[in-house]
Amino acid sequence: MTHSHRVRTNARTLALAAGAVLFAATASAGTAHAAAPVWTETGSSLQSTLTAGEGVTTVHAPGGGDTVLYRGLGSIPLSVLVQGWTHIGDPDSADGYVFDAYQSGASTPTSKMFRVTTPSGAAYEYTHTLVPGELYNNSFDAVSPDTQWMVAGEWGTMSHLQIYPTPLLNPATGRTGGSLDLSGLIQLDHPVNDVQGCDFTSATQLVCASDDSSRTLFPDAEPLLEIDLSGPLTGGDTTGHVTDIGAVPEHSICSGTYEDEGVDYDTATGVLRVEMIQPSVCGAVTTVYTYQRA
Repeated sequence: MTHSHRVRTNARTLALAAGAVLFAATASAGTAHAAAPVWTETGSSLQSTLTAGEGVTTVHAPGGGDTVLYRGLGSIPLSVLVQGWTHIGDPDSADGYVFDAYQSGASTPTSKMFRVTTPSGAAYEYTHTLVPGELYNNSFDAVSPDTQWMVAGEWGTMSHLQIYPTPLLNPATGRTGGSLDLSGLIQLDHPVNDVQGCDFTSATQLVCASDDSSRTLFPDAEPLLEIDLSGPLTGGDTTGHVTDIGAVPEHSICSGTYEDEGVDYDTATGVLRVEMIQPSVCGAVTTVYTYQRA
C-alpha cells in the first residue's frame, strides 16, 4: 500500500450500488450528476499485492504477443532499492518499452526517478530534480499515444498533473539515462485528490484512479475520473476537464479501508483495468477489475 488511508464507513455498500456499470458524471456546486453509462464491468481477477498492488500496464512486444505486467513493492530491483528508491508507482508501456515511476525513501527527498526498460531488457534511469513547491511523490506515469510525452502525478490535493518529455522515446532526452526536466503542466478545472494511477484512452483523454471521495457519485467510495484535455499534448502547459465516472467495486470478506491503485487501458483490445487493494488482513490481495466501453 502506498500512502496513509482515509477511514470510511459503509463504503462497500455504497460502491456496490454502482452495479456493473461506471456512469459518466459532472460536478456542479459540489455534487455529481449521472449521465449515460460509459464503462461496463466484464470480469475480475486476484493478484498478490506484493507484486501487483502498485500498478498495471499492457506491454505490446514489437514482434507480437501482449503481456499484462504488474508492479508492487516486490517488483523493485535490488540495484534500484539500494539507491534509495523505495516506492514504485503505476507504470505504463509504449512500443514495448516499460516506464516505471520511483520515489525516494529519504527523509528530505530532492528528486524522483523514472526507469525505462527497453524491449531488449536494457534499463536506463532518468532523474528529475524537484522544482520549488513540487512534492516528492511519484505515484504514476502515463505515456501519450504518440509516445513523445509522459504525464505524472504527485499526492494530496492537486490542481495540475505534470508533463515530461518521454524518457528515451523523445529525442530531447538522453539515450542512456540522465536528468529529466518538467516540460509543462496540465492545469485542471477541478482539484483532484490522491491520484494513484492514470492511463491515456485517447490522445486527449486520461482515466485516473483517485482517493477523492468528495468527487464521486457514491460518497466514501473509491472513484475513477476522466480528464479531457484541450488538445493532444505538445509539451507545453495545457488544460484538462475533470469528470467523475463512478466508483470502483469493493468486494472482500474483510471490512475496512480499500485502496484504489493502478489503471491500464489496452488500446488494442479496449480493455480498461483498475486495481483495488482489499482491506485489513485481506490487503495481501489486490482485485483487478476489467471494463469495456458500453
